[in-house]
Order: sequence, then structure tokens, then C-alpha cells
Amino acid sequence: MWWRSASFILDKQQNDAVPKLRNPPDTLTPPSPPPLSMTDTLQNPNPQNNISAYYQTRAAHHAVVTSDWLAQAQAAAGSDPDGAPETAVPTVAGKPFSVIDEFNSWRRQPDLAEAVAAIRALAAVIRNCQATTMMELEIELKKASDSLKLWDTTSISLTAGCDLFMRYVTRTSALEYEDFNSAKSRLIERAEKFGEISCKARRIIAMLSQDFIFDGCTILVHGFSRVVMEVLKTAAQSKKLFRVFCTEGRPDRTGLRLSNELAKLDVPVKLLIDSAVAYTMDEVDMVFVGADGVVESGGIINMMGTYQIALVAHSMNKPVYVAAESYKFARLYPLDQKDMGPALRPIDFGVPIPSKVEVETSAWDYTPPQYLTLLFTDLGVLTPSVVSDELIQLYL
Repeated sequence: MWWRSASFILDKQQNDAVPKLRNPPDTLTPPSPPPLSMTDTLQNPNPQNNISAYYQTRAAHHAVVTSDWLAQAQAAAGSDPDGAPETAVPTVAGKPFSVIDEFNSWRRQPDLAEAVAAIRALAAVIRNCQATTMMELEIELKKASDSLKLWDTTSISLTAGCDLFMRYVTRTSALEYEDFNSAKSRLIERAEKFGEISCKARRIIAMLSQDFIFDGCTILVHGFSRVVMEVLKTAAQSKKLFRVFCTEGRPDRTGLRLSNELAKLDVPVKLLIDSAVAYTMDEVDMVFVGADGVVESGGIINMMGTYQIALVAHSMNKPVYVAAESYKFARLYPLDQKDMGPALRPIDFGVPIPSKVEVETSAWDYTPPQYLTLLFTDLGVLTPSVVSDELIQLYL
């Protein structure tokens, strides 16, 4: 499902003209055959030397993606020397299965994103389900998904990850298989593959972004993002010479964490207060930010302050790059800053605040697509205008 996206629309148009046989029952694709699955591409980055026509034309039109980049990134995801394999969370014997407990167990792994933890927990739901029919299994899976989304209603990536998992896994009809047990085994296999693909996304993005980081450049980052950290870590391990400006990231000061991690890698880093962005922008060559969610317009929802950084960078002709996994692609279309559900957090100003003073406690803002240059995703390097096509195909 992940690669049945705008990245392969041109291939699909070409393949539709050629009659195809129905997929055999043991495939992991739905009855309508996609041009190529992401799993197959990860295992064989360039099958039969047939590169997507979409990426061939995108390189010409946008000067962004080439087949070599995708091949290198996919190969890196399949053989990451530094990435430790994920360990399965043990199940306590005799204890009733709880999707929330399973989710919290996966969340204890520090490098695992919240959405991926939810995907792993939903896969465990299928394994532990006592249903005897596909309808019962889907109902139980839907209840588990809803429970996870209610665990944190403000998390866009958590909601999007659960929705994409449901779309990916439940596409298989029980009618394709001889019995329920075979269908359930197939769903478990699809769920595990979805989780593996999601875990490899960060490494793919890091590899795709390397050609944009050049020796001697200065990169401005905002807050702490695991995928941005992976991008910078990969660049440092490639012996590239660059420096990083980290904003403080109030109110939770996540920029302090990122600056500490970069210092451990011997990367030159300078910590800025959030209000010093415009003051230092003339020294910056590019801005790199993560995203809590990528919306249908091609814009992003990210921690508070991202929008004003993008405005300043745009006014000074500095590129703004976004690094975001495709499981953060959400079916949202905000029209302005107030057109989103509130994500509130306490703010400590260090001094008592009179009760008559209102404090803005929103945790994120919306950055429109016109202020973004490129989005680095595990689907490829996208311009903001392409995101809507990718979203349509992901949820199709």
C-alpha cells in the first residue's frame, strides 16, 4: 500500500494498458494489483531495472529525485550497520491482553516513534485475538485502534499511523483464503511487514537528504525530532563538515536535548533562544525541521515556532526542508492556525502569572506549503504540491 502512491501513478497508467492475471492467494497485495509494493522495493531496490516513470520525470521537472538516490536509501534501510534490531515485547503469562499495555511497552524503547509503537501494538492485537470470523477480528482491531487514538487525541502522528495500519492490513478479504486461520495468518504477516516498513522509514529519509547537506553549511533546526537527528547523525558519520544552530524550543526546551546529542557526535552546535531566529538567519544556509503531521495541502503541523521560522527563512530566501515519515501523513486540511484541535501544555514562565492574564498554551502551529521547499519522506523527496497525490493513494 505504501508504494501505491503518486510516485507510481505513471507506471500504473502504463500497466493498466497491459492485461494482468489476478494475484495468487499467497500475495500480500489486495485484489487490484499495485505496480510495486514498498516491501519488494526495499528487498530489491531496482527490480528488473524498471525505474518508476514518475521519478524519472520528477528528476527532470523538480531536479529532486533520481533512481540512484532511492536505490541507495532503500539499500541502507535494508542493511543499517548502526541500527539495532527491534526486540519483541514479552507477553506476561496469565495476564489478559491489553492494547494500551502493549503500546506502553513498545513506547519504552527510546528510539521508537509513538506511531510505530501503536502499529506494533495493533499487530499484537491480531496475534492475541480470540475471534473466529473475519468480521469479529476487524471489529476487535477497530476497537483497539480507537482506544489508541483516544489515549492521546492531540497526537496527529498516532491517529494517522493507526488509520494507515487499518487501511493496509484490512484490505485482505477472507474470501481469498480457504479458512479463517489462513486469513488471520496473512493479516499477521501484513501487520508485521507494515511495522518493519515503518521502522525503516527514518533511515531512508536520512539517506535521501544527504546530497542537500554540503561541507561548510550551517543548518538551523527547531526542537528535537528523531528523524532530523538521524539526518544530522548520518551526515556527521559521512565526515561532512557542517554546523548546527539549535533553537531552545520553549516551553519544553527540546532543543537542549538535540544540542546535547549533537555535541556527543562532535558536531559544532550553537544554542539559540527562540526569539533570535531572525537575528541569526543571515548565517543560515538551510532550515531542517520535523513534523507532527503532514496535511493534505502539503503543509505541516509541528511544534510551536515552526511557522515563524519558515516565514523568516522564506523572506530571506533560505530553503526550508521537512523530514517526516509517511505514517505521519494525515487526512487534515487546516485553513488557518485556529483550524486544528487544541494541543495544550503547561508553560512555566518562572514567575507568578496573575489570574487575569491569559496564557497561550498551544503546542503546535501550522506552516502552509508555500513556505516549505521540500519534504524528505520514505516515499521519496516530495515538493509540497505532490503531497496531496501521495495522501490520496495512501488512503485509497
